[in-house]
Amino acid sequence: MKELIEHTDRINRLLARYGVKFGIYRNGEFHEQLFPFDAIPRVISHEDFQHLEKGLIQRVDALNLFLNDIYGEKNIVRDGVIPEKFVFLSSGYLPQCEGIRPPKKIYSHISGIDLVLGKDGKWYILEDNLRIPSGASYPLIAREICRRASPATFSSNAVVDNRNYAELLRETMDWVSTGGIPVIMTPGRYNAAYFEHSYLAEKTGSELATCSELSVENNYLYYRDYRGGKQKVGVIYRRISDEYLDPMTFLPESLIGIPNLMDVYRSGNVAIVNAPGNGVADDKGIYYFVPKMIRYYLGQEPVLKNAPTYLPFYEEDRRYVLENLKKLVIKDVAEAGGYGVVFGNELSGERLAEMKERIEKEPRRFIAQEVIDFQDMDIIEDGKRVPRKADLRAFVLSGEKTKVWASGLTRFSRNADSFVVNSSQGGGFKDTWVLSR
Repeated sequence: MKELIEHTDRINRLLARYGVKFGIYRNGEFHEQLFPFDAIPRVISHEDFQHLEKGLIQRVDALNLFLNDIYGEKNIVRDGVIPEKFVFLSSGYLPQCEGIRPPKKIYSHISGIDLVLGKDGKWYILEDNLRIPSGASYPLIAREICRRASPATFSSNAVVDNRNYAELLRETMDWVSTGGIPVIMTPGRYNAAYFEHSYLAEKTGSELATCSELSVENNYLYYRDYRGGKQKVGVIYRRISDEYLDPMTFLPESLIGIPNLMDVYRSGNVAIVNAPGNGVADDKGIYYFVPKMIRYYLGQEPVLKNAPTYLPFYEEDRRYVLENLKKLVIKDVAEAGGYGVVFGNELSGERLAEMKERIEKEPRRFIAQEVIDFQDMDIIEDGKRVPRKADLRAFVLSGEKTKVWASGLTRFSRNADSFVVNSSQGGGFKDTWVLSR
């Protein structure tokens, strides 16, 4: 591994040359920056991964059952497991998706589950990302470059090969396809994750297309290539948010969507990966109920734990949160990418009073969690090893079977005092090694 660490600068130069960057918008302007890579990997033992795999499959299967239920019979609401108002007040719940059954009844084909490893040695799930989770391409290409930089590192360590992600993704897309070519739909070059869109299109043998190359005719979706040829699309892996997907159904001002796409989808003539409407299941408030979903739908005890979470929506929890705000982390359920996260111990007296007032006024808008003291990981900074907080985004793919990719995106904070690791907040990433024995 020493040789690999010595090649860190070279690896980052190659990543930059390949365009492995992350774009963010600040003050209405698009800024693109290198997604910094650290060569010291996260290492997960074979036994630990087996435990993670079991828990992640269980969780994603329950979430898919919940989505089928909530846009169908709504039994979980009728049985009082989740409050009706709580579900239907979610900004991620889309009435336009009521009654639609996606091909093979799969809503979340690619789930990005964020976990941390506590200092108690236990894994805790922080978030479920079921809309358009990004990040799989980064460890994929980083491993490819690391193998070139230091072949000996991988021949002398029993690391599971992670190059099968594209194969898993293509298998998932083919399983739900309604017959036709696979397409990865991108909003374009200035999207934050455009590198990933183009990279995965190449690796899966899918067409990379913008809305201008896709159109609906006679209730089918077609792709027009650069020669003017037309091909029917059977599955579209969309990388744009629900509200921009179809201006005839959602935001009429959307210029990056496909008019009448939802009609084709409703008719069962195209599969959309991930399905529209998934946001109701990865709402940070709904997260609280996932252990109950697992018991309700699967009749099992959850293998992996949530972080200890309180819902101000409930009066008892609200009282506790207001009395203990200083030692909790508050999350706005409508935010993502590390935004809307507030640590109570960092608030001044005035801001603390303001936060309490907001929670009392809009209890459905917030959740509160105990601060998990999760493990530090070493990174190289200015030639020295220094500890930083790091999480893991595991990728779970649901096709004929639910499978966990034996790798993942380990993100770390570059700020010594920060628990926030998101790339949009300036974090970096590591490779994730799963040991084969």
